[in-house]
Amino acid sequence: MSRLGDKKVIVFDKLWETMSKKGMSTYMLREKCNIDNKTIRRLKANENVETKTLNKLCSILNCRLEDIACLLYTSDAADDMQCV
Repeated sequence: MSRLGDKKVIVFDKLWETMSKKGMSTYMLREKCNIDNKTIRRLKANENVETKTLNKLCSILNCRLEDIACLLYTSDAADDMQCV
């Protein structure tokens, strides 16, 4: 599926959609679920987070990993992106 020259990146766009569907805010993540500001900032920026954080988010939201994260293949062409 991946082509030579493609870059792989994990994005958390689905996290915000899932949170919205479940009625969860970033405030609630911070205050009631003990997810710190730094981690939320990293998620918003699609930066590295620990697997234990992903596990905690799935537990909090009662969802699967694919409901909060997506492996995205990007090429040099901005319109050629595929989430798998």
